[in-house]
Amino acid sequence: MGTPEFAVPALQALLRFDGVRVVGVVTQPDRPVGRKRVLTPTPVKVEAEKHALPVLQPERLRRPESVEAIRELKPDLIVTAAYGQILPKSVLDLPKLGCINIHASLLPKYRGGAPIHYAVMNGDKVTGVTIMYMAEGLDTGDMISRIEVPIGDEDTTGTMFDKLSAAGAALLESTLPDLLAGRVQAVPQADSDAVYSPNITREQERIDWNQPATAIWNLVRALHPRPGAYTLWNGEVLKIWACAKPNAAEVARAGVQPGTVLEVGPGGIVVAAGEGVLRITELQPAGKKAMDAATFVRGGQLAPGTVLGSQDDGS
Repeated sequence: MGTPEFAVPALQALLRFDGVRVVGVVTQPDRPVGRKRVLTPTPVKVEAEKHALPVLQPERLRRPESVEAIRELKPDLIVTAAYGQILPKSVLDLPKLGCINIHASLLPKYRGGAPIHYAVMNGDKVTGVTIMYMAEGLDTGDMISRIEVPIGDEDTTGTMFDKLSAAGAALLESTLPDLLAGRVQAVPQADSDAVYSPNITREQERIDWNQPATAIWNLVRALHPRPGAYTLWNGEVLKIWACAKPNAAEVARAGVQPGTVLEVGPGGIVVAAGEGVLRITELQPAGKKAMDAATFVRGGQLAPGTVLGSQDDGS
């Protein structure tokens, strides 16, 4: 059971695992994508159809007919990875070996729907993947296995998505032998240590220039490649796609309002933050494509002294 690209390597791992037969795949319904709203299958469905696997796409998993369709597959084990719906008890109780989930964090840290975003946003140096038994709570089940994956300065949510997807598939392959043989010793999570990672809100996407430059840099990395961090310029959304890692030696002069553009040049657009300065290297004005700073500044529209972030931006 899975939906986005993150889940595809796990399905591929199951397909090549000796002694395992994938009897069916459950994924989200096809959705309209792009400006033309073209009805598009999920990446997991595309992969499943390559192997002629039965595919179920219930709009709501809790409906009796959805549960019955899964029951008819007679699964011994259900594996989920970024499926996108909460499994009801009626599904959790179906397989004799239980339901396991590949979760992109080191539980109990970052339970919820956006664990990769929060790991990058909070400046963590390490995250990972946990395979756990599924329970009725939100990512609360007993942990079976885990693997750590470092987060580098160059990483974004997009690059970590790929790294954790691969790590999750490899962890699944190494965990399955003991799980199928009944040799795993699952460990309960310490609920007192739980940290939640709810889905990103529109308000979180907006840059607060009063924050330290490092915090803003982490936010930009966390929201790349989507949904993207933004600020306001001339009353319109200005997406910020990439920034250089802040240099502790670079500071704004005293009394400068956070969000003030200090320097505009081919090497980037330097903006004062609440602490330190941020050098923007890739951005996207409203109605235009993303571009590097050198291309943007050639337009000559953004001058030092401009204050980003408010409807009246001070330009």
